[in-house]
Amino acid sequence: MSTSNRPERVGQEIQAVLGRMLTRGELKDPRIGFITITGVKVSPDLKTARIFYSMMGTEQERKETHKGLEAAKGFIRREITESVNLRVSPEVFFTFDESLERGDRIERLLREVKDKEGW
Repeated sequence: MSTSNRPERVGQEIQAVLGRMLTRGELKDPRIGFITITGVKVSPDLKTARIFYSMMGTEQERKETHKGLEAAKGFIRREITESVNLRVSPEVFFTFDESLERGDRIERLLREVKDKEGW
């Protein structure tokens, strides 16, 4: 059995677990806004998982959501370990994914140029 793609598979499973948790409303912290899990990067030894999330909102709302996720880290970690059936509970880190926001900004700028040029 090749273990080279195991971290990727575990990351996909973690993403699915988090998606279900968010859909079912299992994270009850009111600071956690409407977020989308955009990806999970798991280390080769499966000891750490970097969870990328995205959301629309102000900078203050993003900070509050991050605080809520940090507060729920223990619960999330426990649920991941049980659901994915891992021997070692991976340490989780949350990272705001700015790629959707950047893409939206680029699209707006292109639209402005198009309107100015009269395309």
